[in-house]
Amino acid sequence: QLLQPLGFTRRTIIWDAPQAIAAFAVRQALSCRRLHSAVPPMLDRLMNEPRNSRLELDPLYCLPLNAPQAALARVGGKGLNLTRLARAGFPVPGGFIVTVDAYFAFVTQAGLVNSLGAEAAAVNADDPDTLASLSDRLRTRFEENSIPDELSTPIRCDYAGLGKPLVAVRSSATAEDLPDMSFAGQQDTFLNVQGDEDLLAAIAACWSSLWTARAIGYRARNGIDQSSAAMAVVVQEMVQSETSGVLFTANPLSGRRAETVIDATFGLGEALVSGQVEPDHYVVESSSGRILEKRLGAKATVFRGKVGGGITTIEEENSQRQALLDSQIGLLTETGQRVAALFNSPQDIEWAYAGSDLFLLQSRPITLLFPLPSSRDDNNLRVYVSLGTLQGVLGPFTPFVQEMLRGLFAGIAQLFRYDATIHDQSLIHTAAARPFVEATAALRNPIGRRIFLRTFPLVEPGAADTARRLVADPRLQGGKLRQESLIRVAPNILRLIKSLLRAFLSPEAAASEVHSSVESRIAAVEKKTRLARTFGERIELCQWICYNAMFTFLLPRYIPAIMAGHASLAIIQRLASWLAGSDKDISPQLALHLTRSMPNNVTSEMDLELWRVAQAIRQDAAAPAALPAADAETVAQDFLMHKLPSSIQKTLANFLDRYGLRGLAEIDFGRPRWREQPVPNVRALQSYLSMSDGSETPDKVYRDGQLAAIQATERLATAATRISRTPLGGSIVRWLAKRVRALAGLRESPKFTVIRLMGIVRAALLEGGQELVDADVLERTDDLFFLRLRELKVLAMNAPGDWKGLVRARRTAD
Repeated sequence: QLLQPLGFTRRTIIWDAPQAIAAFAVRQALSCRRLHSAVPPMLDRLMNEPRNSRLELDPLYCLPLNAPQAALARVGGKGLNLTRLARAGFPVPGGFIVTVDAYFAFVTQAGLVNSLGAEAAAVNADDPDTLASLSDRLRTRFEENSIPDELSTPIRCDYAGLGKPLVAVRSSATAEDLPDMSFAGQQDTFLNVQGDEDLLAAIAACWSSLWTARAIGYRARNGIDQSSAAMAVVVQEMVQSETSGVLFTANPLSGRRAETVIDATFGLGEALVSGQVEPDHYVVESSSGRILEKRLGAKATVFRGKVGGGITTIEEENSQRQALLDSQIGLLTETGQRVAALFNSPQDIEWAYAGSDLFLLQSRPITLLFPLPSSRDDNNLRVYVSLGTLQGVLGPFTPFVQEMLRGLFAGIAQLFRYDATIHDQSLIHTAAARPFVEATAALRNPIGRRIFLRTFPLVEPGAADTARRLVADPRLQGGKLRQESLIRVAPNILRLIKSLLRAFLSPEAAASEVHSSVESRIAAVEKKTRLARTFGERIELCQWICYNAMFTFLLPRYIPAIMAGHASLAIIQRLASWLAGSDKDISPQLALHLTRSMPNNVTSEMDLELWRVAQAIRQDAAAPAALPAADAETVAQDFLMHKLPSSIQKTLANFLDRYGLRGLAEIDFGRPRWREQPVPNVRALQSYLSMSDGSETPDKVYRDGQLAAIQATERLATAATRISRTPLGGSIVRWLAKRVRALAGLRESPKFTVIRLMGIVRAALLEGGQELVDADVLERTDDLFFLRLRELKVLAMNAPGDWKGLVRARRTAD
């Protein structure tokens, strides 16, 4: 009983050092709360055994609550967390743990060890009636078997060691209270239990609750092997609490780690955790203990323990009584922060006050909090912007794309003369497989704050208020532009100013120059791709594209032109507001009409091109009339198999040659592109083909927008001439409007160009993926996107490994 929990997990061990282990066993025995009667004979036996002999050790059925040898597989999640709290000196009620060894011994003696997992694995987890029926059958088998003496004896002994008080008996499953899943409330708890027989019955009922319908279904949905499910049971002295409740060391509703949330009620906490009472609700600033919110609940239902055992329910008028004193709230908050520090994660803690004494009854991770990006500075305010949210991608990014995005942002750092790689860049971080751009340094810089305030609302209009609050936050004030930083970025700033002036002076030439340089770069990338023959060369190509062909190349070309266009628009908007003060026919919003149907806008061009495809199909007599009403997925599949009529096949193929590298959640190029799954394009085509002649067709809407922009320019120019009393006013408006029309539409082009380059990367990887599928290394060609860069390099060296299993595991992650 002493040796096995110290690391010997098998019942049979090889005895090799009798004197050393015997001495160690004696020290362990003397340090325990009580001496086991089995220690002296076991030591005698060990001392007389020859070396390398085989010894049969008994399994360990009970452990003290502060046992140093507790492990998850032996005491379950709840038991493990309580032992850690007890060993750290937190106020945990005394008790012991009936281990998983005892559970397995019971189900083995009852003849259930093989049938439980097999029957649960075979059930349909989506059928509640089937789950309930199975649960009833399994739990009945537990009730039909009594706990054998070899199990009940150590339980009775440990209970007697406590003095046979009233106890709480709580289930502790091995898959419970873990960082990624909690099973909270799915297994049974029994309060105010007293006497040997009642205790044994409660323990058996806890074991049985491992097989509730809810627990079976939860394990099935989370991919947990049913046959591996096991249960320990925590037995603790009952706390007859005057107040009790739960504490969250981070706000579970807002996600704020700096706030503690406490729900409190009178009596036992079971009324609260079972949802039968409206508790007091307190929100506390964790660092200072300042109470930010205090809301009293009705607390009408109170559970209290009875003297002889069992629970009684009382109805009371408590709506005007505060369950906790402010001093108790402060102590709870401070204790909760120490518990969170012990577990190194935000915790959900059940607590109880008996008089002035605070007790911790449970602690588990808060599993619903969205994880934070890792940071080298966790003590100060950090600001992260979700790249996925800005791009409309709420789900996780594929692992390879996460790393390529880090490489892409490492390229941005190199623009500012910072040496950075995929592995040490500091601009982009990952949390829950989602990328976040860190904006802290920019917001601490006076120039960066101004740029953030002006540009962020353009990228995400709904976040304008958030941007203003961040810029005004005193924790981000006081930053200065350091001289070395100015020296580092000075060459880039000079080039930016030069390109910006050129764009203002010759907007059409600037737009044309941007387009030609980008097309030349894409052609060069495509040429490099054709020269990459081996899988390893394709991986190196992907890295080169991210470092050198994306932002490091695109930003110096696009940004000056886009800035010139939007700066011109901002000036016209101010002019319009000024003119509106003197001319009632002029609205400040009139300037926005200049942005309608802008040239050089790739999104508008793409929509018009798809409309032209629809027109070409409509004019072809060979095109089937039923196409608008056909199933879009069937049409898309026929296109991929070249089964569509030639006119449709050709026109749609031409469109996808240009735009097929786009797709849903396209910033994650690990996801399929339109050219692989053209269902959205087919649906759009069907919608266009269903339009009548009088409809607001895309080409008509575009022409109307062009006309509206011309008319708005003239109205503003006329008003400027009249109010300024000089033709110069109108000339300035027309001069600015020309730059808005020529350059502001380019704002969509950088992303489109990045998507095109990513599409080239994807195509190169899929080609290598097909080779690995043919070699039976991977199951699907796009499995490569679920591997990380270093793994792909290892794979390129033909290294063995369970690549299929690794990919399958990552595909299921959310």
